[in-house]
Order: sequence, then C-alpha cells, then structure tokens
Amino acid sequence: MLVDVQLRRNQVWQRLTEQWAQTSGQGDAAGDPPDGFVVSNLINVRYLTGFCGSNGVLLLTADTATLGTDSRYVTQAGQECPDLQMLIQRATLPAVVEEAAKQGVRRLAFESATVTFAEHAALQAIDGAPGLVPVAGVVEALRVTKDDDEIAQIRAACRISDAALSALLPQIHPGLSERQIARRLEWQLYEHGADGLSFETIVAAGENAAIPHHVPSERRLRAGDLLKIDFGAEYRGYHADETRTFVVGAPPASWQRELHSLVLTAQAAGRDAARPGAALKDVDEASRSVITTAGHGDHFGHGLGHGVGLEIHEAPMISHGSTGLLSEGATITIEPGVYLPGRGGIRIEDTLLVSDGAAEPLTLTTRNLLVLD
Repeated sequence: MLVDVQLRRNQVWQRLTEQWAQTSGQGDAAGDPPDGFVVSNLINVRYLTGFCGSNGVLLLTADTATLGTDSRYVTQAGQECPDLQMLIQRATLPAVVEEAAKQGVRRLAFESATVTFAEHAALQAIDGAPGLVPVAGVVEALRVTKDDDEIAQIRAACRISDAALSALLPQIHPGLSERQIARRLEWQLYEHGADGLSFETIVAAGENAAIPHHVPSERRLRAGDLLKIDFGAEYRGYHADETRTFVVGAPPASWQRELHSLVLTAQAAGRDAARPGAALKDVDEASRSVITTAGHGDHFGHGLGHGVGLEIHEAPMISHGSTGLLSEGATITIEPGVYLPGRGGIRIEDTLLVSDGAAEPLTLTTRNLLVLD
C-alpha cells in the first residue's frame, strides 16, 4: 500500500523532537537536538515510506525525506514511493550520511539498535560527517497505534488464518505427524491468500504440547493427545497470530477439560482487561492471577502477549515486568498457557484490536475444546 510519506515524516520528526526534549543532555555533553535522522531498520523504513526492498536507508530532516537504496531497486522504489527523492548507491548507509552532510545536517540521529559498532566507527570516519547521535524506539513508538489501512491488512491476515485452520481441521486424525499437519496448514494459508507465514508454524502433540515453542517433528498423533497449533498468515507485510488447542481421536480426559477451562477463563480475563489506558502489567496480571490462583503459576512462564503488525513481535510487550499503557488502535495478542512437563499443555491465543471499550478479537475460530477425529 502507498504510504503518506509527508504525514509520517512529520509524525516521526515530532516524536524525535519530543523524545529529545525529555532526555536532553543525557549521555551527550552538547545537548543540541539533532537536525537529521537516518532510519536504517528496514521495517521502520517500510513503515515510513512503503519501500519493501532488502536495502533501504531513509534520511529525514524537518523538511525533506531521501531514500537511499541500490540499482536493484530503482524500479521498485519508484513504484512503491514515487514522491521520494532517491539516492542510488550500493554502500547505502555511508552514502546517506554523506548526503546528510551535503544537506547541511550538523547532528544526525541514528537508530542505535540497528547500526553496528563497526558501522558506527566507519560512519564517524567519513570526512565532514555530521555528529552522530544515538536514539532508540522513535519509529517503533509510532508503529504501536495502527491506522485504518494497517488494521485492514491485519484483519485480512486474521481472516486468512481462520479460513486456513478451518480447512485443515477435517483432515486431522491419529497417525498424522506434527510435521505433516504443519505443512498442510501452511499450504492452506497460501491457498487462502497469504503472502507468507508470520513465523514457523508450531504443531505440538501429546507431551510436546508442554513445550511452548516446540518445533514440529515426526511424532505421530495418538488418540487422546492434546494438539496445540500456533500459526499465522502474513498479508501485505502485516501479520496474524493465533493459537488453538484440540483433543485428537477421543473424548477429552477430565484433566484436559479442566486445564482448557482454566486457560480459557484466563484468556477471557486478559481480553477484558485489554482496554485503552490500561497498564500493560495489569493486563498481564488479570490473566496470570487466574492461573496462579488455580495453582499453576509455575506452569505459565512466558509473557501474556505482544504487539502485532509489520513484525510478529513488536511493541507493546505485555508481561509482569512491562511498563507503559495500552493505546487505542494497538493490535496485540493475549495468549496465556499452562504447560505440564511430560503430559501436555494448552495455549489459547487471539490477535486483538484495542478499541474504545472491550478489545475486538480479529481471530475468530472457536476457542472451545474441539475433538478432532
């Protein structure tokens, strides 16, 4: 999709200015604000420009935006961001820093999480280079709140995910391997319109369901197994994330029903707590306390959820140690789980839109404990 580059440039510049004002002088003797910003994280470049190539560096000032890339992407960049000034150079990052100097930039902010130590040293050695100022989280903070176009892409990714799972479930029966199920689900994702996978599909049967990020193996399904499936479609750069847990080939045992009911209750509590302005740690606590009270606190070791967008894991992170508040327009996951080593585990996860009032689930497959024959 085409991005309003001027709008997002203005937003990022305002964010950079506000962030600098809040931290002015910390670790920087001069304390003068940057008058340029080089964005080298490819996901952030895509967010700000729409450019999807594998080599892109964006130079922003208060009034200009210049995209650096190389000759492989001249046509693509012209199509994806036709209004941007282009700088075509294979050694793109140093070329952009040199361009900043030509534009009169004196202090150039850079993304400290992306530029390596060696790259930083090389940039400092450029004759006439601006002073380099490390900043972090500027663009990521803007990406938390999705606009209407972004929400539409995430909704589509979630619809594709639901449809693919619905097509897969009638095919599942004892005797299939975890790996076979994963490959069949991935085929269905592409058949239903996915551009890619949000991440490597997790399929975990029986005792393997107790491993939160189990890698699908040749382990074959047996009657009475729990089956945990964690997956998602990527569509036009945006991601979905969904987990459901089933029983295969036999009615659920009492412990499986009880465990599933517990996780379902915890997930509902987390969804209900995920409202604009809620403290992230309080959302985690709303769900986690249900599991802890039932005596399974030690069996839920990961965070409750995370942001979903151009990356499958992005801000905000929702855990007991999180700081900050939920924003209206954020897309997040709520994914409590209980994992019993050697027996099995259950996770229920949805992608949600944080809206005024109750959060809206975007993944809609039933959360009930289905038996797959």
